Amino acid sequence: MPKLIRLYITQVAWGFAISAVFVGVLLAFNVANLRSLITGSDIGLVALLMIWFMNGIVFAGVQFAYKIMSMAEKPGGPRRGSPVVHSFEPAVVRRDAPAGK
Repeated sequence: MPKLIRLYITQVAWGFAISAVFVGVLLAFNVANLRSLITGSDIGLVALLMIWFMNGIVFAGVQFAYKIMSMAEKPGGPRRGSPVVHSFEPAVVRRDAPAGK
């Protein structure tokens, strides 16, 4: 199996595991009375699976993106940006005095 595919599968598994923890915390703290809604409904299990699955998709995408972006090489050059000029010198502006005063 290619390394990128294996990386994707593992990060998706981590994302769905994080989603399971997140949904568990939502139910434990009864956020927005969610636990009562799920346990009091006849299709509460379907709602619970949908919440877990939809959050799993989001967390899996974020987890994979974070892993890919953290693999980038760190720049080795200067970190202060490129200088536009090496030194600043004031420009001389000549102005004639108005006549008659």
